[in-house]
Amino acid sequence: MNSFSIQSFGCRVNQAEAFSWADEFQKRGLRFEEEHSRSDLILVNTCTVTARADRDVRNFIRRMNRENPEARLVVTGCFAERAAEELRRFPGVWQVVSNLEKEGLPDRILPQPLLHEKTRSRPFRSRALVKIQDGCDFGCTFCIVPSVRGRSMSCAKDKILNDVRTRVEQGFKEVVLAGVHLTLYGRDLDPPLSFRELIEEICAVDGLHRLRLSSLDPRFLDDGLLELLVSDPRICPHFHVSLQHGADRIIARMGRKIKVADYERILAHLHQGLPRAALGTDIIAGFPGETDEDFASMTAFLEQSPLTYFHVFSFSPRPNTPAAAWTQVHPEAKKERASQLRTLARKKNLVFRRGFVGQMCETVVISRFQPDGSGRALSDNYIDISLADCRVPEMQLASVEIVSVTEGKTQGRVRPKGSVPEE
Repeated sequence: MNSFSIQSFGCRVNQAEAFSWADEFQKRGLRFEEEHSRSDLILVNTCTVTARADRDVRNFIRRMNRENPEARLVVTGCFAERAAEELRRFPGVWQVVSNLEKEGLPDRILPQPLLHEKTRSRPFRSRALVKIQDGCDFGCTFCIVPSVRGRSMSCAKDKILNDVRTRVEQGFKEVVLAGVHLTLYGRDLDPPLSFRELIEEICAVDGLHRLRLSSLDPRFLDDGLLELLVSDPRICPHFHVSLQHGADRIIARMGRKIKVADYERILAHLHQGLPRAALGTDIIAGFPGETDEDFASMTAFLEQSPLTYFHVFSFSPRPNTPAAAWTQVHPEAKKERASQLRTLARKKNLVFRRGFVGQMCETVVISRFQPDGSGRALSDNYIDISLADCRVPEMQLASVEIVSVTEGKTQGRVRPKGSVPEE
């Protein structure tokens, strides 16, 4: 066994775990391959938040069995936690590892380093992901995550700070904090620590250029934390604030104890404090009991909100969750509602991006392709920019002028820092 690759499905927590595994397996002497077809070992970090997520995992395993039948597949993550026996029956699956066991995955798979010559490690992503928390203490009526990930568990502060320092020393310009429920961070520690205190300590790390936060629960965004988010220049002006619906009646049925008016106040604070910030959320269409009036209320809320994007999911019943047993919205109605919301999301995001044409953005180069030099960069406010000529290496900062925007693409060009865009 000489090489490995990683396929990560689902949330940023899975990506952060994969990021760490990429480092650890290379330290043990395995070569990191981006192409699964050339890999001896394939690590599959799964998701089970929707039926489609389950289907994607099954299809990937079947495809690997066709394209690389000699590879050993190690399957872990939430689908592996929920359906271990099913996954063990797939050809090519060598091991199925539970969520509790995945922390020690490298030691489990390769306890002794290989003896062949080590090469320079390649990062899993061009932006560093650091896991700070796992699990969830809540019981939303639609969500399977607590049953497969368990209660909230915070990583030790010293380990997090050490991970951030290590990534900065490795040359990463952006660090992304990942957790199932970021804003629960520190409540289970002894003594307790707040999420706000952790962010303040991370932002004090020497050499850190920018910090990006993954999904935030609005129920725990107090005024002090909101003020920090809009005032510290190292925190990316990009906030994904989880909501799931825009009608109070449905939010209550979901078991999420928040009102739309409270969420609007939080968005207003973020938008007023940082007008150029990307503001996003997740939305479920066709939740059980959702009427035409509920859907109309949600659509009206989304239209007038300062949200710049939202990810739309058709409701997917998950095993052993309360909402799975309720009367379901007709599939065609659910599909049509989701389609309408996705159209609205594209429209709002297009308007947001068009507002930056002609402006300079600080970006991190996230991919650079040879031989033509084209690439992609991600702005601090979450605009994915295509570059026709990119001479800046991956992971590095680049000043980019946004030159054109269409529904499906934002085009930019790299400019020397301090240059003025052409008229």
